[in-house]
Amino acid sequence: MKSTTARRVALSAVVVTALAGVAACGGESSGDKAAGRSLTHANPLAALRSAEKSTDKADSAEVRSTTTIGDTMSMTANGALAWGDGMKGNLTITYTGGKLAEAMRKAGTSSMEARYLPDAYYARMSEQFARQSGGKHWIRYAYDDLAKLGGGSGAYMKDQMQNTTPNQSVKLLLASGDVKKVGEEQVSGVATTHYSGTVDVADLAGKNSGLDARQLSDLKKQLSQAGVSTETVDIWVNDQDLLVKKVEKAKMTAGTMTSTALYSHYGVRVTAEAPPAADTKDFKDLMKAGGASGGGTVSGGGTVSGSSTASGSGVSTS
Repeated sequence: MKSTTARRVALSAVVVTALAGVAACGGESSGDKAAGRSLTHANPLAALRSAEKSTDKADSAEVRSTTTIGDTMSMTANGALAWGDGMKGNLTITYTGGKLAEAMRKAGTSSMEARYLPDAYYARMSEQFARQSGGKHWIRYAYDDLAKLGGGSGAYMKDQMQNTTPNQSVKLLLASGDVKKVGEEQVSGVATTHYSGTVDVADLAGKNSGLDARQLSDLKKQLSQAGVSTETVDIWVNDQDLLVKKVEKAKMTAGTMTSTALYSHYGVRVTAEAPPAADTKDFKDLMKAGGASGGGTVSGGGTVSGSSTASGSGVSTS
């Protein structure tokens, strides 16, 4: 594989993985720090407000998730994330199918280690990639650089990567105005209450991000080109008012996007450090070397637009 092709695959994987991984955080909840209350609210909105606050205060959780986008990709993410003082954490990403998985295998790997820090996302690539990138294994993707790439979608991705938390899925339903209680259900042996709703992606992007009018207009245009308009969000909350499971679905030009996340062990200790600088290649440098085009990486084929919906409209770290 030519070095430029390997770089292009890697850069696309970084963006898709970063967003889909964060969007997918998940597991049953058993909180150390989270002080919840029994969900006795008859009003779904009141129950969701309590769940939003309790999940936010938990600060961290172990997560397991799966994400699919048509035949473009399917992946799993497992690890832990913290959001009490900026996003940080570690996930193991495994590509299980789709065009991206095939491309990544050709680039020498089907999985990668991902590290999230408040100012950047890091992805550890394969030995094959390192041989073609000056011997460096890690790609650093600064959120400020991300914001400069894709117009509205780039700015939105930066906003979500820095501000996303698991309770964002709950906020989505609260902001949608379309919430219903589905019923009481067991999730992995945990008693939960299931809520569901439909959200307008572009409308919520405007309500739940720091985008200016130009960036928001650009984002709406890119979402429209990707075929994304509405998204269904289902969440399951336990008797401590903590999010246990989240499922988001949206139809796009690239196919149906589905993101499922499970959350467990709220309050778990999470540490994440930047990889050694000597073993890290900055995304900007790869771009200058002809690795990929900004527009293609950020919104090509709806792949990343869909991913930004997974984490964006899915504005959630899960």
